Amino acid sequence: MKPRIHPVSRTVVFRDRAADVAFLTRSTAGSDRTIDWQDGNTYPVIDVEISSASHPYYTGTSRVVDTAGRVERFERRYGVADAAQG
Repeated sequence: MKPRIHPVSRTVVFRDRAADVAFLTRSTAGSDRTIDWQDGNTYPVIDVEISSASHPYYTGTSRVVDTAGRVERFERRYGVADAAQG
């Protein structure tokens, strides 16, 4: 590997605010904010909106999409197309 071209990898904490979960891992991302971790050390903390703890795919929860409501709203807004206009 060439020297001085790779970003510095450091230990950081990613905190998922939605699920109230934190992960200690390595990353090239940095932060000015810090957190005291369970091992007694202080690490930079990066707040994220979605992680594996809150993402619907990983948690098994799914959202119900109201497709009928979308179609009705579209037809109200733009009108129903005539079959003869084709």
